[in-house]
Amino acid sequence: MSRRATLPGAEELFRTTTSPVTATTPTLTALPSPGENTQASSEESASKGVRSTSRRRITTAERGPSGRERHEEKITVYLSPDELFDLEQARLLLRGEHGLAVDRGRIVREALSLIVADLESKGESSILVRRLRGR
Repeated sequence: MSRRATLPGAEELFRTTTSPVTATTPTLTALPSPGENTQASSEESASKGVRSTSRRRITTAERGPSGRERHEEKITVYLSPDELFDLEQARLLLRGEHGLAVDRGRIVREALSLIVADLESKGESSILVRRLRGR
């Protein structure tokens, strides 16, 4: 008995198959050729939208951090070694002193939620505006 796997050949992989199209069989639409006008397809995708999340404006009272859920959006933030150390220390402090096992992303989302709420409620006198202006 051979231990080698047997794989189908190219003829088998790329053979043509025909099956009758019935009312229950979904039909596939052909992709446009490179020379065809794709305006209709781009308008159709724009009407569907790419995002699965809505873009409605949320008031400060409704806003809160997203917590433990799957996040589809991602950014990269570069931190200095000291900032990363402070973030990790905060995570360990939350775990050790307060019994909260949270990850660094959760801490960042909570902090972002607090800063945005402060900015919306206090505006010019918010801590974010003051710190960014150097006051």
